[in-house]
Amino acid sequence: MVEKSWLNSYDSVVAHEISAVTEPLHSFIALSAAVYGNKTALKQGDFCLNYREFDRYTSVIAGNLRINGLERQNRVAVFLPNCAETVLSFWSIIKAGAIGVMTNPLYSENELSHQLNDSGARFVITNDLLLPRVAAVLDMTRVERVFVVKASDNDTSLPADNAKIVPWQRLTEENHGYVCTDIDPCQDIALLQYTGGTTGISRGCMLTHANLYANARQCQQVFHVLKPEQEVFVGVLPYFHIYGLTVTMILPVVLGGAMLPLPRFTPRALLNMIQNEKITCMASAPSIFSACLSQKDIDSFDLSSLKLIISGSAPLPVAQMELFENKTGAKITEGYGLSETSPVTHFNPIIKNRKAGSIGLPVPSTEARIVDVEYGVKELGIGQHGEIVIRGPQVMKGYYQQPGQTELSLRDGWLYTGDIGFRDEEGYFFVTDRKKDLIISGGYNIYPREVEEVLFKHPSVKEAVVVGARHATRGEVPRAFVVPVEGQTIDRNELIDFCRKNMANYKVPRDIKFRETLPKSSIGKILRRALRDELNQSSPSID
Repeated sequence: MVEKSWLNSYDSVVAHEISAVTEPLHSFIALSAAVYGNKTALKQGDFCLNYREFDRYTSVIAGNLRINGLERQNRVAVFLPNCAETVLSFWSIIKAGAIGVMTNPLYSENELSHQLNDSGARFVITNDLLLPRVAAVLDMTRVERVFVVKASDNDTSLPADNAKIVPWQRLTEENHGYVCTDIDPCQDIALLQYTGGTTGISRGCMLTHANLYANARQCQQVFHVLKPEQEVFVGVLPYFHIYGLTVTMILPVVLGGAMLPLPRFTPRALLNMIQNEKITCMASAPSIFSACLSQKDIDSFDLSSLKLIISGSAPLPVAQMELFENKTGAKITEGYGLSETSPVTHFNPIIKNRKAGSIGLPVPSTEARIVDVEYGVKELGIGQHGEIVIRGPQVMKGYYQQPGQTELSLRDGWLYTGDIGFRDEEGYFFVTDRKKDLIISGGYNIYPREVEEVLFKHPSVKEAVVVGARHATRGEVPRAFVVPVEGQTIDRNELIDFCRKNMANYKVPRDIKFRETLPKSSIGKILRRALRDELNQSSPSID
């Protein structure tokens, strides 16, 4: 028997609420302010707000966003690392009735420009360290205002010749406060969550208030060991990632828990925060576990406050799971999700019946099937490999301004994930391959075609293909195979530097192998799998 507490007999009232959301996402704040008003909501250094203050603070920022011209369902890009202002920005945007566009602070100017233009963002919230990248692309976008948080210790002033750029304090000036009540939870978008694609097209997943609300409630049921007003969440996963956003920025508000952002991850910074702040819940990724376990003095840290560790983004080796559980006493549960599903769809039971290597069971109010890869219409039986398809209240409305891609991915309410797997006789799901050739490196998603497009921009590159190579700590890293233009030679380091100037550093290939030809099928398709197998056989694990 599996745990019935969330799989079969979860609270019927919450089950109905998950299936038929009638409240906007920000109603969680009002509820927590009323019930947990004096409990800590947000803390970073000396900055600390209880839930009553958090409710007021976000209403004030929402009001100032509206005063500055923001209208209902306008888009606001948040281009910040994990910090208190990121949390405040997201929830204030939601209260204003606008749409959040959480943007990776590692993005290059090209990547940033694309996301700002594709989303049609009117406002950007960033900091003074990241401002040069925003300023460099500002004239190529429709952005009307850039609100700048002071993050550096340097005595820097904002450009006086650009009226679009104003200090963050403009948003914190006292006003009556504002909360948008004209929201249709099932239709109005709360978040444009960008995810790449194998075609190199970056897609904005339209996640409604109802999608995010439902998934937060689903997480509450699955992570039933977490108790209201007792939990302290560390924000170590990026807030711009849907996994970090839902589990460490929305779920805490549902539970009246404390949110503690970790602006820059290092193993020691995380271990110190767990020890000093008595962290009880941590959403993590295998690369984070590995980095912490590599600390020789890890046993000198008191990690006993940890109650639950939620692992996602890539499979967690069983040995690491057991070792970390032994060192902390916490329970570790693994699961699965996508940007398109807000993100959680599957999780392993926490207390018993956990299956190593499995993504677990569908979360409450969620259906999952395995269908044939070719046409996606025939449901397959136990143990048969096919594409995983999912239906539930957390499934996105569609891809922003991409009806064709939406039609391909959403069929009769079912989301076609592109991931290959199977279901066992007890209903547990397993992912065995990635139809989209996604590379997951240290918790970051890297789409090979996106890197290949940059390589193709180099005038001496004729053909290029990028595959994931196993890595001892990051899970995978991108490696490239390149065919130069006839008669030309390319310096490996020069090509890597070229990539570094045009994309985020984590996407840059760790190594480039030059070839005269690439293996291809009879119809001219590059045999990516053959290159991946060759790479991993010749170099089993890169350090």
